[in-house]
Amino acid sequence: MGGLVLCNALATRLLFVLHSLVGVWRVTAVKKEPRYWLLALLNLLLFLETALTLKFKRGRGYKWFSPAIFLYLISIVPSLWLLEIHHGTQYCISQSGGTSQNTSSKPDFNQNLMSSEQTHGVDDLIETARVFVNNLSTVCEKVWTLGLHQTFLLMLIIGRWLLPIGDVITRDQLSELLLMFVGTAADILEFTSETLAIEIVRNNPTLVCAILFIWTWSMLQFPLDLAVHHVVCHSSARVRAFPSLFFCQYSADLWNIGISVFIQDGPFLVVRLILMTYFKVINHMLVFFAVKNFLVVVLHLYRFVVLALDAHASLHSQPEVLKGEQSCPAEPGGNEVSPEDWESGSKEGLAVPLRASPVTSDNSYPTP
Repeated sequence: MGGLVLCNALATRLLFVLHSLVGVWRVTAVKKEPRYWLLALLNLLLFLETALTLKFKRGRGYKWFSPAIFLYLISIVPSLWLLEIHHGTQYCISQSGGTSQNTSSKPDFNQNLMSSEQTHGVDDLIETARVFVNNLSTVCEKVWTLGLHQTFLLMLIIGRWLLPIGDVITRDQLSELLLMFVGTAADILEFTSETLAIEIVRNNPTLVCAILFIWTWSMLQFPLDLAVHHVVCHSSARVRAFPSLFFCQYSADLWNIGISVFIQDGPFLVVRLILMTYFKVINHMLVFFAVKNFLVVVLHLYRFVVLALDAHASLHSQPEVLKGEQSCPAEPGGNEVSPEDWESGSKEGLAVPLRASPVTSDNSYPTP
C-alpha cells in the first residue's frame, strides 16, 4: 500500500468525521439536550468501512460506488434534518437587541485576543479558544445551518477528489465526475436555500419534510460513479436485442440522463410546480429555476430519443453486414486461389500453391 494512498484515505475520512461531529454539536446546542450526541455513533460505520477498505482494497476505491461518501451522508444528513426542522432555525433575530448582542461580543473577543498575545501560556490559549467557541455559538442559527449546507457540499467534492481511485475509474473520468459534482452541488444548494426560505413553506412542517426528503434523495447521486463509466461492448451483445445494444453503447449517457430526470431536475421541477400552482408562491427566482429544470428535463429526454434512434439504426445495419460476410466463402488460411490468380501467376511467374490432385498426363494442368 502506497504511503500517499494511505494518507489520502485516512485524511479524507477524518475530515468527514470532524464535519459530522460539528453538525452533531450544533444539534445538541440548538436542542439543548445532550442525548443528541448519540448521533455521533453513526460515525462508527465510517470507521468500520475504513478498516475494511484498508484490509481488502488497500485503501483504493470500489467499482461504481463509494462507501465512504455514502456513510458520510448517513452521518451528517440526520443532523441537517434536525437543524432545518427545528423552529429556531427558521428566522434570524433581526431586532436591534439581538444585533447589538452579536456586535458587542466582537470587541470583547478582540480584547481577549490582544490580552492573549501579551501573556503567553497554555491557559491563555485555552481561554482564547473558549471565547472563540462562545462567539461561534452566538452566530445566528440560520447562518449556521446554511454554513453547514455549504461546507457539506464542498466536503463531498473535495473528499471525492482526495479519495484514492480504484482500477476501474481513470483520472480523466474522475475530473469529469468532479466537474459534474460542482454543477450539481450548486443546483442542490440553491434548491434548499430558496424553497426553505419561503414563509409558507416554513409554516408547513409537512412541506418542509417533503423538501428535505427530495434534498436527501438528490444527495444519493454523489456516491455513484455510473455517469462516467462506459460498459465494454462484447461481440455477443451486438447481435442481441435492442435493449442490450442500446445500454451497451450509451451506458454512461443513459445513467446521466436517468440521474438528472429521476434524482435531481425532475423532482426539483415537481416541487417548484407544486409551490407555484397549489401554494400560489410566485417569485422571479422560483419561476426562473422552474423553467431551467423544465428545459434540462426536456433536453435530456430529447437526447434519449436521439440515442435510441442511433442505436436502432446501428442494429438494423448489422444484419446487412452479417449477410455480406456470410455470402463470401470462408478462406482456410488464404491458400485458395481464383482462376484469375492462376492465369496471372502462370504469366508473371508468381508462386502458386500446390494442391494434391491426380495427374493423368504430363501435359495436363491442375484445375482451380
